Amino acid sequence: MKKEVIRELFEKFEEACYIYEGIECWSGRELQEILGYTEWRNFLKVIDKAKISCEKLEEKTADHFVDVNKMIDLGKGAQRMIDDVALTRYACYLVAQNGDPNKNEIAFAQTYFAVQTRKQEIIEQRLLDIARVIAREKLSKTEKRLSGLIYERGVDEKGFAIIRSQGDRALFGGFTTSDMKKKLMIPETRPLADFLPTLTIKAKDFATELTSHNVTEKDLQGETSISREHVENNQAVRKMLLERGVKPESLPPLEDVNKIKRRLESEEKKLLKSVKRSRKK
Repeated sequence: MKKEVIRELFEKFEEACYIYEGIECWSGRELQEILGYTEWRNFLKVIDKAKISCEKLEEKTADHFVDVNKMIDLGKGAQRMIDDVALTRYACYLVAQNGDPNKNEIAFAQTYFAVQTRKQEIIEQRLLDIARVIAREKLSKTEKRLSGLIYERGVDEKGFAIIRSQGDRALFGGFTTSDMKKKLMIPETRPLADFLPTLTIKAKDFATELTSHNVTEKDLQGETSISREHVENNQAVRKMLLERGVKPESLPPLEDVNKIKRRLESEEKKLLKSVKRSRKK
């Protein structure tokens, strides 16, 4: 997510915050627009899911979701009263958790409402971490899908490992998976993708998606033809990256994505605990 987008969303959430009966709140109607929902009835479904999550976490929904009325201007001096919901920070967090994290607005909201200290740089880093975790999980699913697809076409697990390795060699300019692990000082027993930057993970994912698509479209059979297809797709992705000035083999390794995932999960647990403590006071 670009910094300009983050800055714009940050300002929108800051401006939308108001105090309701001494508590920091956000209007459901305003949140609906910020999160990109065109119809109130559709956004209400997300709020209802958030309420269910709240109940499962043994929190009183009435403490976080308050039905209110809001007066809106219709033009030419006319006004109309509409239904609204006052949402606490915790309620907003649950609403965001029930949204699509692939949407910029939802991904930002998840972090904005989870981070108690409102510092833009903290939000930016957490969003980058979330994006990397999502990309890695997506790659795992894509590779699993390809593995199942080619298994039906005469390629066993060992053959899939060879195909994937050949793809890496094509993507990283001749460096094999093992070569890249040595180059980036990654333990041989660990997956290379766990230490790659988000851009490279998405590049691998795109090439693998192309292979899955073409295996079906071209009705490819056997290790040789499927391996050739996978190599060509990785070469095509590499060419695109090089044209944009990016050499995937030259990008530095990042922190183990599994550690990042555990840290994000830990932060979420701490948030839930802090909310429960604050309600008891």
